[in-house]
Amino acid sequence: MLKKRLIPVLVIRDGAVVQSIGFQHTNVIHWKPVTAVDFFNKWAVDEIVVVDVARNQDRRDKFYGVVEGFSRKCFVPLTVGGWVTSTDEMRKLLRLGADKVAINTEAVRRPEFITECATIFGNQCVVASIDSKRDEQGVEEVYIDRGREPTGLKTVEWAREAQERGAGEIFLNSIDHDGCRKGYNLDLIRKVTEAVDIPVIAMGGVQTWEHLVEGIVKGGADAVAAANIFHYTEHSTKKAKAYMRQAGIDVR
Repeated sequence: MLKKRLIPVLVIRDGAVVQSIGFQHTNVIHWKPVTAVDFFNKWAVDEIVVVDVARNQDRRDKFYGVVEGFSRKCFVPLTVGGWVTSTDEMRKLLRLGADKVAINTEAVRRPEFITECATIFGNQCVVASIDSKRDEQGVEEVYIDRGREPTGLKTVEWAREAQERGAGEIFLNSIDHDGCRKGYNLDLIRKVTEAVDIPVIAMGGVQTWEHLVEGIVKGGADAVAAANIFHYTEHSTKKAKAYMRQAGIDVR
């Protein structure tokens, strides 16, 4: 069985690292994102995810600079996402140093995009990023366009389709839990992990190391990710991994 992974996530807006709370990105944490890689390298992380949440593409060049800077200093696999709407864009991110690319809005609007990317670059490069939110009936629904647009798609059904169309991994984020510090949406994670055979990365809501353990033990996730908690040096992934090992989890 593959070892479980611990993944820090950097949310980038206009070239700066921002805090994410309910998919609102107003609080700048770092103006120089590349410096965060130094901490992550020291902390022995398994992977890094970098997501561009800018409201438009006017400053896309800044994000390209972040990706290229990360790739030069990063010692672990790098997944990059945000504003990926074509195979040309995916190719550019891979050439800049990304190992995998997360696709979201374009994949929902044009599902064959997943297959196109998988065919050209391989399933292992394609990560289906899914942002989910409960509707009024409590059913998990897929949202796109940085969490602003409901789609009517049920999250579990879309996860299955993403796998069928060629995604090699799912990056699952709960809008309801994002930045709430009450732990993962374990019910959602469990339903998705039971519905697909590809790895699922859990995201959204981590405040304690116990939340990471719950994502794997109770949610069944193959990897657990967090953003806000790792913005501060005292919250090192080394400490997180030590806690997870003590809980009996086989982490890398």
